[in-house]
Amino acid sequence: MSAAPRRPATEDLAWVLTPLLEVPGTLHAVIATGDGLVEGASAGLSRASAERVAAMTATVHAAARAFTVAFTDDEQPKLQQTVVESEHGFAIVVPAGQNTSLAVFASPEAQLGNIAYQMQVQVAALAKAMGSAARQPDAADRS
Repeated sequence: MSAAPRRPATEDLAWVLTPLLEVPGTLHAVIATGDGLVEGASAGLSRASAERVAAMTATVHAAARAFTVAFTDDEQPKLQQTVVESEHGFAIVVPAGQNTSLAVFASPEAQLGNIAYQMQVQVAALAKAMGSAARQPDAADRS
């Protein structure tokens, strides 16, 4: 018996990105591993662009952590978000679970508070979905 073919990660995690892409001003989104691999990407990005974004997400996140360590001497800071602003818009990176980050690119006119909020909502949903084991009935439920 062979296992069913696994769908590409871009399809598996599309549900995480969809609500983010509905926030006005959000242009692209990527879920990346800590070592820079794509776990999910918005349809508007080519595979090559998604791979570059995932690699840079890992780099930016590591640099932000090192930067924080240099200022605080805390060797293991917990980053909340990293924001890069340019004339083209904003790149926002947030931790999305162990060894995973969520990156969004938004237009210069975007409301960053709305995007950051939706990113946290989606990170929580992803963590819950990835961390939930199949529910087993309690002994009390069987009576």
